[in-house]
Amino acid sequence: MSISEFSASTILRRPQVQARTGLARSTIYELVSAGRFPAPIRLSDRTVGWLESEIEGWIASRVTQSRRTCDTGCNGRAFP
Repeated sequence: MSISEFSASTILRRPQVQARTGLARSTIYELVSAGRFPAPIRLSDRTVGWLESEIEGWIASRVTQSRRTCDTGCNGRAFP
């Protein structure tokens, strides 16, 4: 992502990320540690945020992965 793309993105705080993803705080940080969720950016010494575009991309990838898995047979389960 270029600097101009960063400037066009909104920064989301953790409660907003939780609301958009449906994930708990601990799950977000576990996924970040595992490299399976976008890392936050430091806004100040005690404040972090996430780029809206990266969160939206992560959500889109989850939808794509879910649809692909179910296309091959998920036996009625939401998350095989």
